[in-house]
Amino acid sequence: MNIVDRFLKYVSFCTTSDENTNLTPSTPGQMEFARYLADELREIGMQDVSLDQNGYIMATLPANSQELTANGQQPTIGFIAHMDTSPDVSGKHVKASIVKAEEREFIDAAYAGQDVIVTDQTTLLGADDKAGIAEIVTAMEYLIQHPEIKHGKVRIGFTPDEEIGQGADHFDVSAFGCDFAYTMDGGAIGELEFENFNAAYCKIHVHGVNVHPGSAYHKMQNSMRIAYQLAVMLPRWETPEHTQGYEGFYHLIGMNGTVEETTLSYIIRDHDRARFESRKRELEHLVRKVNREYGEGTAEIEMRDQYYNMREKIEPVMHIIDLAKQAMEAVGVTPVVKPIRGGTDGARLSFEGLPCPNIFAGGENFHSRYEYLPIPSMQKACEVILQIIQMAK
Repeated sequence: MNIVDRFLKYVSFCTTSDENTNLTPSTPGQMEFARYLADELREIGMQDVSLDQNGYIMATLPANSQELTANGQQPTIGFIAHMDTSPDVSGKHVKASIVKAEEREFIDAAYAGQDVIVTDQTTLLGADDKAGIAEIVTAMEYLIQHPEIKHGKVRIGFTPDEEIGQGADHFDVSAFGCDFAYTMDGGAIGELEFENFNAAYCKIHVHGVNVHPGSAYHKMQNSMRIAYQLAVMLPRWETPEHTQGYEGFYHLIGMNGTVEETTLSYIIRDHDRARFESRKRELEHLVRKVNREYGEGTAEIEMRDQYYNMREKIEPVMHIIDLAKQAMEAVGVTPVVKPIRGGTDGARLSFEGLPCPNIFAGGENFHSRYEYLPIPSMQKACEVILQIIQMAK
C-alpha cells in the first residue's frame, strides 16, 4: 500500500478524543483504529507488536547492522505519532479527496501545482496526526522490503488521546527502550521543533443564587454575570488571536452556565516558565477578588499542569536536532526550526527520560474544516524518517 492510500484508509476511522469520558482511550474508535494498526504492522513484518488495554501500540524493526558508534553503542531510535483527532471539529465520516492546490482558496499559494488532500469541509481531515502514522508505517515497510539498507534498531509507538493532553499518561518509556525519539506531529514541510509551551488547564466554577426576577433585588446573584466579570478582567490582548511566536496567552475554551452555576474552562500557555507560573497566579488572584466582592466560596478554581517546555531536556542532547537537520537537508528539505505554539506527546516524554523533539508531518490548518495535506510534504516526511535511521551513529 502506498503512503497516500494508507493515509486515506486511516482517516476513515473516527478517532475523535473526548476529555469527559475518563477512559483511556477516551473513545472506542481509537481502539478500533489501534487494532487495525497492530494487525497492519504484523502484516508488513514488524516484530514485537504490542497493543495494551489503554490503546498504546509499540513495535520493533530489528537492527540489520552492527556498526557501532564512537562510544561503542548503536543508538535505538524511536518514532511516535498519535491516533486521535481533535474534538474541536468532527472527525466522523471524513470525505477526503485529492485536488490541485490552486483549486481551494484556503491552501497556501506556496503549494501551487501540488496534489493536496482535503475534505468536503464538513469535518476535519485528520492529518494531525494520521499523516505522521502513515509516514512512519510506510518508512518501516520500505526498510523491511529493502534489507540492503543497513540500520540500527528502531522502535515505533502510537498513542491515544494526545489532543486532550493525555497521550503520554500511560506511555511506558522503559518498555519503549529508546535512546531518543521523534514525534512526527508537526505542520508544514521543514518544521523542526524542540521548544513548546508550558501548559495548564483550568476550570473556574461560579456559584450564584437564583430567585424570581420580580423579587430579585439584593437577593439574586447571577453566576453568569459574575463569571463574565471575571473573564473580562484578564488582559484582552493576551489571547490566541492576538499572540504569536513566543507570546503566551489565556484561552477561554468553554463556558456553560445558568443563573445558579457557571463554569469557565481555560487553557494557559507560555514558553517562559516564570511567566507561565505568573499566569496561573493571576487566575487565582481573580478568583480571590470575586470572592471578596460576592462572598467566600462564590468562585472556586481547579488547575492542573499539562506539560512543560521540552527545551531544557533537549539542549543537553542537541545532536539529535543536528541529525534531523542533516536528514532534512539530505532529501532536499530546508529545516525550519521554530517553537511549537502548542505541545506534543514528546514534550511530556522528554521529561520522563526520552528526549523527543518534533518533526513535520506535512499538514496545515489543523483542528479545522480547512485542514489539508500536500502529498509531496507527506512523502518528504517519510524520506526524512528513512534518512534519520540510516544516518544515526
